[in-house]
Amino acid sequence: MKVIFLKDVKGKGKKGEVKEVSVGYAQNFLLKNNYAVEATPANLSKLEGQKKRVAKDAAEELAAAKQLKAQIDEMTVEMKAKSGEGGRLFGSITTKQIADALLKDKGIKVDRRKMELPDAIRALGFTNVPIKIHPEVTAKLKVHVTEE
Repeated sequence: MKVIFLKDVKGKGKKGEVKEVSVGYAQNFLLKNNYAVEATPANLSKLEGQKKRVAKDAAEELAAAKQLKAQIDEMTVEMKAKSGEGGRLFGSITTKQIADALLKDKGIKVDRRKMELPDAIRALGFTNVPIKIHPEVTAKLKVHVTEE
């Protein structure tokens, strides 16, 4: 019997797959527990529609991420901090402070965990901060730290 899996079933199939299983297993376990539905022409066309909708949503999300990348690449965020000799800061500039400044100054909300800054900024000057907006899109934000 052919079935369409609605949920992942370990060792049998993943969500959205169409597979041939034994009739007893399908009726007594998969269909009964709503892990799968029978692969009728109506259910198959419904599955194709869902796959198309997911692909369309993913394409829209990627386009929005590319547009946001273009905006962020052109921006420079100004930050002020107290510093000592040689341009070293007292303390540091963290990703949370950068995200707050970006929201306040430019109106763009970016999660601080998406910023791939290996260590906090501890010196005056320009620093490029990579921001992973989407798994395929990474933007570079320029952060200019000046003396307070």
